[in-house]
Amino acid sequence: MNIAVALRAFVRTVERGSVTAAARDLSVSQPAVTKHLRNLEQHLGARLLERSARVVRPTPQGQALYDASRSALAAIDAALEGVRRDMGAIEGPLRLHAPSCIGARHLHPIVMRFQKLFPAVTIDLVVENREVDLVYENFDIAVKYGRPAGQELIVRRLGLVRRILVASPTFLQRSGPIETVERLSEIDVITSSTLLSQRDTLTLQQGEASVDVPVRPVLRTNNAEVISATLLSGHAAGPVQRLLVNDELADGRLVHILPGYEVRPTEAFLAYPSVRFMRPVVRAFSDFAVPALRAVDGIDRSDAAA
Repeated sequence: MNIAVALRAFVRTVERGSVTAAARDLSVSQPAVTKHLRNLEQHLGARLLERSARVVRPTPQGQALYDASRSALAAIDAALEGVRRDMGAIEGPLRLHAPSCIGARHLHPIVMRFQKLFPAVTIDLVVENREVDLVYENFDIAVKYGRPAGQELIVRRLGLVRRILVASPTFLQRSGPIETVERLSEIDVITSSTLLSQRDTLTLQQGEASVDVPVRPVLRTNNAEVISATLLSGHAAGPVQRLLVNDELADGRLVHILPGYEVRPTEAFLAYPSVRFMRPVVRAFSDFAVPALRAVDGIDRSDAAA
């Protein structure tokens, strides 16, 4: 029996809570993972996993082995990659997650520039609007809105993601000028439900002061691309992340309205699982991506720490 291979199968099964999911992550068959687990239990003379129809959980002995093995395997991987790094090589797989707004428009170009520097790195970039568990879902790095909590993570702050109010010239021609916050209550608005109160009020900031403005949301969505497309079509006005509409503002397809007001910004972070030994490719991408993301127009990085 190959102890290292069996331990990797065991660790991934515990993290995923499923033999099938572990097999998928490890790119092997489900029977192969089952065989590794059975051989490991026989080798140790202990039951390591409790299996039910829906989930696989570690026994107390299994939890102790997982706690020791996870960091040990990470140390082995880091040592191997460290040798390759010392020989001038950053290589291997990297699995990334990001919200769709920043992932498609900004993280994707950063990924491509990184791969030009390190062509031996293969990257899975998952772009979607949901919270993920980095360990359970086998992600190396994630861009997160809001400070991550409840996980053992290393967190690097990127800055504040600004949200501004915009409209297209065609919308302004139809609705007339929007020069006061009271006018927002009279026009069609698109927004995400997370920005509104239960009574459909939008909280705007003007410096240190804030004001709650009743609005008429004709469309709510959780998709940033839908918001930008709706704004560009002239169907409605509304708040949007500045980083999503930089080009459209520059060429006049959208207009920044009520420039003295903004929606409360959201903190953005780069996060990765906290283990004692970080793989060199994870460290290299983090060091590459953090300054590039902080440079994005629409991320206020004035107080962002390294």
